[in-house]
Amino acid sequence: MNAKPSNARTPDWDIDSMFTDRWSPRAFLSDPLTEREIQTLFEAARWAPSCFNEQPWLFVYATAPEQRQKLVACLVAKNQLWAGRAPLVLFVLSRRCFQKTGKENRHAPFDAGAAWMALALQARKLGLYAHAMAGFNLDKAYETLGAPRDEFHIMAAIAVGRLGDASELPDDLRAMESPNSRKPHAEVATDVFPVLRAV
Repeated sequence: MNAKPSNARTPDWDIDSMFTDRWSPRAFLSDPLTEREIQTLFEAARWAPSCFNEQPWLFVYATAPEQRQKLVACLVAKNQLWAGRAPLVLFVLSRRCFQKTGKENRHAPFDAGAAWMALALQARKLGLYAHAMAGFNLDKAYETLGAPRDEFHIMAAIAVGRLGDASELPDDLRAMESPNSRKPHAEVATDVFPVLRAV
């Protein structure tokens, strides 16, 4: 297996290295994850903050080959090429309404994002990598998951596994197989009002 790609990420301010260490590779080993690893990921996500502690996210996952392939089939063709090797494939959903009141929960996607980040950081603590994807067929995902459209947003697909050999990726994907950079700190946080004038 190729060596782990070098990570030249340099933060503008001192932060914990877990943030710069987390990135989204496409080269995965097909080696299965243990049940303990899988449930640890979801346990980390369970502790993410949410509006009124609603915890509006739902992770639907598959590890068994037949079930995993059903989820992979929901992805766009290019994502299927690499995500199909990952031993754990899942979708993250958010509930459209508060379960306690039935009113619209416009904060649910924000909260589901927090849960995803918790899962991604926990993955690195376990020596794993998680890669979230927007590239999937939404209609097929709703059909495959059996998720009612009036109850759930399907937010993203996610592949999780151990880092594989980038040489097995197609040329165009292999060229991107390293931690990427970020906008400068000053472009994502501003004390200038109104904000729209500053960006």
